Amino acid sequence: MELPSAFKERMERMLGNEYGAFLQSYEKERSRGLRLNRLKTDRGTFLEKAPFSLQRIPWTEEGYYYGADDRPGLHPYHGAGVYYIQEPSAMAAVSLLDPRPGERILDLCAAPGGKTTQIASLMAGEGLLLSNEIHPARAKILSRNVERMGISNAIVTNEEAERLADAFPAFFDRILVDAPCSGEGMFRKEEEAVKEWSPQNVQRCAARQRTLLRFAASMLKPGGRIVYSTCTFAPEENEGTILDFLSANPDFSVMRAPEREGFSRGAPEWGGSLPHGPAEKDASLSLRETIRIWPHRANGEGHYIAALQKGGRPEETGGTPGRKPAPSPFKDKELLKYFHIFCREALAEKTAWPASDRNPGGREYSGRLAAWGDQLYLLPTQSLSLSGLRVLRPGLCLGSFKKKRFEPSHALALALKEEEARFCCRLPAGSALLSAYLRGESLSAGDAHLPDGQKGWVLMSVDGYSTGWARLSGGILKNHYPKGLRIT
Repeated sequence: MELPSAFKERMERMLGNEYGAFLQSYEKERSRGLRLNRLKTDRGTFLEKAPFSLQRIPWTEEGYYYGADDRPGLHPYHGAGVYYIQEPSAMAAVSLLDPRPGERILDLCAAPGGKTTQIASLMAGEGLLLSNEIHPARAKILSRNVERMGISNAIVTNEEAERLADAFPAFFDRILVDAPCSGEGMFRKEEEAVKEWSPQNVQRCAARQRTLLRFAASMLKPGGRIVYSTCTFAPEENEGTILDFLSANPDFSVMRAPEREGFSRGAPEWGGSLPHGPAEKDASLSLRETIRIWPHRANGEGHYIAALQKGGRPEETGGTPGRKPAPSPFKDKELLKYFHIFCREALAEKTAWPASDRNPGGREYSGRLAAWGDQLYLLPTQSLSLSGLRVLRPGLCLGSFKKKRFEPSHALALALKEEEARFCCRLPAGSALLSAYLRGESLSAGDAHLPDGQKGWVLMSVDGYSTGWARLSGGILKNHYPKGLRIT
């Protein structure tokens, strides 16, 4: 790989004696990682079932390196949302964000969805996750990954940071700013990033990052946390951006990142110069609390991460100025009747939904029902009105109203557990029946070992992980696996 000469000259100045080892890292095979989805499985169950060569990633409990000969993207567990294939270093930022169930969290630059799905996994379906992406095509990919991972409490938007800041002042408990950057840390993984690199682009990225942080700060509650991350080595985009932010926002401070295998500290000398008052000196020295991940020191690509704490105490949860509460619960009794019929016929007795007349004795999905066109959604708790914003996914899509019936969505299938469905057909990974289902073929009820005379919606699963719907009638399982996902 031919690296840009200006890049190499700067890296040699930064790294000194380590520069040779840094260059040699580009000749090595890159590390590959996957991160299991807590919404679907736990470590013990996953390790027992997964047919891969796995080794723990030291900076996240859910992350694993996998072998060069493994192909987890082709395994049916991937389509079922059991794990997310993610570059190992990229998993570190959410570990510092430390999301908690019940919180309001914003992922400001979320596509393609690796960090959003990691946040959602740790939130355990409780609270509000707003995942935003400014580029429309990438926002659609983000939305699909949110669906695949069975996430029930996420809203996906396609907005500019400024418009979100106007809509949600001082609203979020935690915000992740995984900022668009010059991509220097991805040179080994993506050769296109090498072709697009220039010193001018580094400066453009740094200016954009400062703007994103400014809007993020206005959306954070007092006492809240911003985690800023990039996949570049450029000091202008890392220490320099953080120092500029601290000088403009004296109510913020840098939180000390924990020690982890393969982590290094940020360098104050790379942050640029400020007036030499006590406050400015403290801000500069605090850059040592940020972290860098170098490819010659850790099994991962290059990253920079800073955790920023806002001063003050969290305000009591309440409304947001200028933003109305979420719409009233869906109350069309005629259409709700068809949804309730589906619930009675297809879901287990203990699966409770808002506005349902069923016994809420088991897992209860919190939120409120709302209609968007002919589709029924479960909006996350703490949702506010999304009027005026470009919304791709206002919550969990439960399904759509057809003529005198309700048809469940693929998103609902992926959000359910086996025990939450009244009828379930479990197919082993690698079986001919599973392959036929994933190709979109109909199955015989007898071959699938379903009782004679049974009819209605059946949750299909692979080794216990829900993967889609089929509808049983006349001894035949009619396939409802989405056409765009079918294996050809």
